[in-house]
Amino acid sequence: MGRIHIALPEAFLFETELTIRVTDLNYGNHVGNDNILSLLHEVRVQFYRNLGYKNELNIEGEVGQIVTDAAIVYKSEAFLGDVLIGKIGVADFNKYGFDFIYQLVNKGTAKEVARAKTGTVYFDYAARKIAAIPLSFREKLLI
Repeated sequence: MGRIHIALPEAFLFETELTIRVTDLNYGNHVGNDNILSLLHEVRVQFYRNLGYKNELNIEGEVGQIVTDAAIVYKSEAFLGDVLIGKIGVADFNKYGFDFIYQLVNKGTAKEVARAKTGTVYFDYAARKIAAIPLSFREKLLI
């Protein structure tokens, strides 16, 4: 089986800092692979808040966003108290969604901890079906 390759975008749209908590650790005493996905979710939520949205369920008063797939490439360990810089960008737009591209970098060592992508589509929760990306939201992402 071939290794997953995730290309980083030319520019990231947002970055934030995340401090590793004891609950992020596994029995190997480093951040667990399952917790990386939770850290990425936190980066995405903070990104939406930075754009003025309360959460991922109400984008432009029209639709919400759901994650359809995820891929993570682990690069190095992270430990209790480490501060990670979480970066987020976008790629591969279509009518209904796009990919978020993430990079987690250890602020203290400058080592890349992980890179990832999550496929997203926009969803009309009232109608229970996928929906087009709101144009005003898409314009915010393509600035």
